[in-house]
Amino acid sequence: MSADSRVNHEPAFLLSTIPWRESSLLAEMFTRHYGRVVLIARSARKRQSELRGVLTPFVPLSVSWYGTQELKTLHRAQWIGGWPSPQARALFSALYVNELILKLTAREDPAPLIYDAVHQVMSALCLGGESAALRYFEWDLLHHLGFAPDITQDENGTAIDADAHYYMRPEYAPALLTQINVPTTEKGISICGETLLSLSKKTLHLNTRARQETLRLTRLLLDFRLPEGIHSRRVLQQLRQF
Repeated sequence: MSADSRVNHEPAFLLSTIPWRESSLLAEMFTRHYGRVVLIARSARKRQSELRGVLTPFVPLSVSWYGTQELKTLHRAQWIGGWPSPQARALFSALYVNELILKLTAREDPAPLIYDAVHQVMSALCLGGESAALRYFEWDLLHHLGFAPDITQDENGTAIDADAHYYMRPEYAPALLTQINVPTTEKGISICGETLLSLSKKTLHLNTRARQETLRLTRLLLDFRLPEGIHSRRVLQQLRQF
């Protein structure tokens, strides 16, 4: 984007907002072609503002802005629609998606494939499909950021065997469990080859065990990248206790 250009009708999701000055908002958006951007929504908190009912998280938006600095000015926003807002547990899953994008992506770093993954998972969450869609999103995010290993072959370049078991650890390819000494001081998990194949082919919805094992795998890799923890996950765990 040139210094004097405007961006019009850019597909976006609202990640978060915070009050700014007397009546405005700072809106963090994840856009398809420009990545994560921060926009000043002037007077958005005023009752008569056109933006009050438009700046809604979890649903597709179309936004236009201008500016040359890191903080740009939101010119227009439109709600595209396509699905209702998430409810109950799906709401916490949608918050979790937004938190991962905020913590793992860089500002103004275009990532259209990650945007497409967000669009897919938000649609699934809001329309009632959750478990497998969330695992696919986590894996797509890790893959597109370069944090996920190749799960179609092991560390020796041999194709994954559905009947074998593998040892998975951050930043390493799958290792046949029968061929390594599992370190006692290192964080890693055992995972079935069938699960790795189901994840790579996106057929987790056909296998409950594969979904459960994939959850352990994505949690392992995400926790390695986010040692400070994931707030939305902690909140959901606390609610489950009650």
